[in-house]
Order: sequence, then structure tokens, then C-alpha cells
Amino acid sequence: MAKQKIKVIREEMLQVANNVAQEKNINQDDVFSAMEQALEKSARVKYGMERDIRVKIDRETGDMKLNSYLKVVENYSEDEQAREILLSEAIKINKTIKVDEYIIKELPPIELGRVAAQNAKGVIIQKVREADKSKQFEEYKDKVGEIAIGIVKRVEFGNFIVDLGKSEAIIKREELIPRETFKNGDRVRALIYDVKNDLKGYQVFLSRTHPQFLSKLFHQEVPEIYEGVIEVKSVARDPGSRAKISVHTQDSTIDPVGACVGMRGSRVQAVVNELQGEKIDIVTWSDNQATFLANALAPAEVSKIFLFEEKSKVEVVIPDEQLSLAIGRKGQNVKLASSLTNLEIDILTEEEESERRQIEFKEKSAILSDLLDVEDVIAQLLVTEGYFSIDSIASETNENLEKIEGFDNELANEIITRAKNSIKVQDEENLKIVNDKIKDEQLKSIKGITNEMLALLAKENILNLNDFADLASYELIDKDEGIFRKLDLDEEIVNQMIMEAREISFA
Repeated sequence: MAKQKIKVIREEMLQVANNVAQEKNINQDDVFSAMEQALEKSARVKYGMERDIRVKIDRETGDMKLNSYLKVVENYSEDEQAREILLSEAIKINKTIKVDEYIIKELPPIELGRVAAQNAKGVIIQKVREADKSKQFEEYKDKVGEIAIGIVKRVEFGNFIVDLGKSEAIIKREELIPRETFKNGDRVRALIYDVKNDLKGYQVFLSRTHPQFLSKLFHQEVPEIYEGVIEVKSVARDPGSRAKISVHTQDSTIDPVGACVGMRGSRVQAVVNELQGEKIDIVTWSDNQATFLANALAPAEVSKIFLFEEKSKVEVVIPDEQLSLAIGRKGQNVKLASSLTNLEIDILTEEEESERRQIEFKEKSAILSDLLDVEDVIAQLLVTEGYFSIDSIASETNENLEKIEGFDNELANEIITRAKNSIKVQDEENLKIVNDKIKDEQLKSIKGITNEMLALLAKENILNLNDFADLASYELIDKDEGIFRKLDLDEEIVNQMIMEAREISFA
């Protein structure tokens, strides 16, 4: 009779493990582990809570082994005596036993009473729930960046709890489009942007304001994007108001913007409707930053672009009547263009740019007038013809200067002579500054560096190789504050000098 009862228990165990595993779609071994922990808890209730009792269920037959473990020690520890046995006693049982090994005693099978059975059931349910949550965490962790569709279940502290079928997710108030609201039972589509697992368990976080939500909506609406023919390069959003998205394709036969707009705007309109009427500008991406920036500032037209790559900054010149269009309401258009291109954008009107050029023209003319000791009108004629520095004049020929209106051979010769003399005087002054202040021969030996550059560095108290190596190129050539701003140097040359200094410095 007892054997028959044990056989039934075994069969029931296997059946329960199999049913729970299938129902919850979790590993059967996790269910057996939960059963073992439940039985261990019940066994400790019977044999002593302080004892180390372990249960092992055979996954194939359902056979259960109940064992008591005693750790072999030299001396008892105060709190663990029920789990320990002295080496002197253990040797009587097993002559080859050593410290930290275990004496294992098999215990008779237990019959679960009503309370014990309830306890066991509670542990199994808890462990299965934990295994189920762990499985769901792993599943949703791999879905970050994908769109999820669910039903609004309830609202907690302003946050929406969404039923995704297998799990619940949270849309925080700030992750909803402004003025957007949902009620219980509403269907909602959002981006899975984060999955966290902490002491409270795992949580799935959704967003309808994330830039990637817009990108994924286009993946769903535009087959060419889904198939990888068209690539979404960047997205910038002012949720609920306006957005910009840049697209690109290697296939010259496809218009990426037209494909995203769709026939009569059907594709983009589907996305606009999902985003509560958010206006979307679709622009063509280009690896040429100036071209990309001009596209990003649409619908405004761009006259000129001055790009400062080292500082990720650009100056954009806009026709006067296009200024408000370029900036947009509350600066929205230029802010989105800046985010889309990852560039800091300064906007100037053509009038402002013209005024600045006039100021620069006067400054350059004044410098030449002072260095050459000539009248302003002569200096202005030279600047107009592209002679911005003394060096450019000193290296010129009489014949070329004579071509300037109002210049003759005598004046051309005099200007060139004064330029050479000015350079000579300046070279002598620079040499004195370098000899007095710069003692680091490694700094002086950098390829391409001149005494004029060294003198300018000395005036800024940059006196050795390490100081120079710490500089960024824009600190040297920035047109407003660069140490070498008057020298009209190529950025590539300056970068090469800095890299050589760093290689020597870190060698």
C-alpha cells in the first residue's frame, strides 16, 4: 500500500512539473527546483528548522531523496551546531572524511500534512512566479528599441499601466505627447525604451516621445526602410509639435524623401496621425555636412555656411526675409536642425554678415596700414585684392602689384620693400621673445613651427612641449580667440603639429 502511495506521489510530481512548465512556458527544471525548495521547507518543519536538509527529485522517475547534511569541523561554531559534526565523531562514521566535507544521512520520506502541503504549494507558486518574471525580463530586455502595442489597464500616480499580454508596462506622464491622454481600455502603441530589474522586480518602460519611436513608426509604414533600402540616419523631435528625420539610400533610382512621404502623403500622414498631428520634416542626409545642414534648415533657404569642424559649430547666413523661417517659432526650427545634425548653429542674416565682413575688412586694412606705414586707401586696395598679410605682399612680384588700380612700378616696389622690412623687424622681435622665454628645444623642433608661432605661444605663457600638446586645434586657429588667428593657418597643418607634440610627449 505504501509503495502504491509513493508511486502515485511520484506520478503526481512529474505531472505537476510538466503541467506548470507548459502552462507558464518555463523550464521544467525550474519547476522541480521550486518543488525541492518547498519540500526542504516542509522537512525542516518536521526535523528542525536549524538543520541543513536537502531534497533531490529525479527529473525522469520522480524519485525523491531526503538527506541531512552535517559539515565536518574541528570545533563547533556557536550558531551552526545543528549543521555541524566534529571531525573526531565523523571519523567514526567515515575514516577518510576530512574537514569541510559532509556526513550525509538519508531521512525517511515525509508525508505532507495539510499545513505543510499549503506551505509547499506557496513556495512552488512563488518560485514559479519568479522564474516566469525572470523569463519575461530576458524576453523584454531583448525588445528594447522595438514598438509594443497594449491596452491601458489603469492609472497610478499619473503613470499609465499598460497590459502587453504577457506582462505589464509603464508609460510615465512625461513620456506621453503633451495634451495626450488615455482611458482604461484604450489601445496604445509606444516604444520599449528601457527594461529594469531591481528589488521590486522587473519593469518595462514605454515612451511615445522618444526620437526612436518616430523612427520605428517609419519602419512600419515605409517598406523601403523596413527592408533596409532606405536608412534613417537621425531624428530630432519636439513631441506633439514638430520633428525632423533624415534619410539616406545608396540606390540612386530611389528618392528617399518621396518614399517616406508616400503617394499623396499617405505614409507620412499615418505617422503624423499616430503622433497627434506632429508636423514632420523629412530631409535628405548627406555626408557633406554643409549640404546636410542646408537640408536640415528647410524650409528656410541658406546663402552661405561657414563650418568649424573642430568645435562642431557652424555659422549660417540666411537671406534677411528668411530669418524667422530659419529660426522657427520659439527657435524650434534651428533647435531641431542642430539636434538632427549634431552641430551648434549660429544664424546670421545677409545684412549682419555683410556688416561683419566690413568690420573685418577695416581691421585687416588698419593692420596693413600700420605695418606698411601707408595711407588707408592703399591698404584697402591691397585687402580688396586678397593681400591680407605682410607675408603675402613680401613674396609678391612688382608686376602683379602693378595690376592693382592706381599702382605703378615705383609704388609696387616700395610696398614690397616695406613689407620685407616689416617682416625683418618682426622676425627680430620674435626671435628675442623666443630666446628669452622658450627654453624647451623639443617645442622649437616641431615640424612647421616658426619663431612667429613660438612668440605668439610665449605671449600666452605656453612655454614647453607638454603645454602645446594639451591644446586643441581650435584654441590655435579660432578666428576670434585663436592664438594663431592672424596667421591664416590650415587646420590640417595645426593638427599635425599638435599630434607630433603629443607623440613626443607621451613617448
